[in-house]
Amino acid sequence: MSVSKCTRLSGALVKQLLDSVDSILFDCDGVIWRGDQAIPGAPQVINLLKEKGKRVFFVTNNSTKSRKMYADKMTALGFDVTEDEVFGTAYCCAMYLKTVCELEGKVYLIGSNAMRQELEAVGIQQTGVGPDHICGKPIDWANVPLDPEVKAVVVGFDEHFSYMKLNRAMQYLTQQGCLFVGTNRDTRLPLEGGKAVAGTGCLLQAVETAAQREAQTVGKPNHFMFDCVASQFGVKADRCLMVGDRLDTDILLGSNCGLKTLLTLTGVSTVADAEAHQKSGCPERQGMVPDYYVESIADLLPALQG
Repeated sequence: MSVSKCTRLSGALVKQLLDSVDSILFDCDGVIWRGDQAIPGAPQVINLLKEKGKRVFFVTNNSTKSRKMYADKMTALGFDVTEDEVFGTAYCCAMYLKTVCELEGKVYLIGSNAMRQELEAVGIQQTGVGPDHICGKPIDWANVPLDPEVKAVVVGFDEHFSYMKLNRAMQYLTQQGCLFVGTNRDTRLPLEGGKAVAGTGCLLQAVETAAQREAQTVGKPNHFMFDCVASQFGVKADRCLMVGDRLDTDILLGSNCGLKTLLTLTGVSTVADAEAHQKSGCPERQGMVPDYYVESIADLLPALQG
């Protein structure tokens, strides 16, 4: 399949691409749904792929939902999905701490209840979920009580993020041997109607600045997310396709892991964005150029129904 990068996927090329892969990784928001609505045709695409023997997985940087919460949402939207096919950063973070870091101790968690659930599911205790209100003076903040069992600070999306959480994380991270892990570096979360809110990357950068340390991240485009899928299901990179709507996370993950890549235009990035990277001459930006693009993953339907 020797075609130039950023090729529109249509006609016979769709079948060629699908025949060349056994497994397909899909991002979620902007790819198979937007908000609480499935992208038209997306459930049929996913379900037909599985009927035709393809292994389908879902990889998302959103750390506010557990695998079960994602599977329940997808089932309600008409997708044929099981919990073990979902790889979110809440789950991948727990797996990273358990398998790579072999953490022995608690986590100070700047994150959600879903992250707490995923950590506890692999036997890791946490402290920190929920509000942490400020009191006292700066000298009190510098001597804030710390749990001696905490051996890692983890930063995900936290609607209760505050100065005291930032300060407490910093105090833990000044201790020798304390691990520092972030779910992802997405700085903005796009919403419907062209709106956006601050993303996890903003919180993570704040903690990194305060602690004067850099976190290890587990979400896209870091290869660990693909490693999670590959190690559990025996997925081979050269027979795998990554489908996403963001060049800097989804497509770059695919490039980093040697996967084929497909950009769908139902979310964040545009063909113009991809072409700008392609023309830049910058090796780092070349990794954000997809092999193919489609208007929507529904464009795969004719090949699957034929």
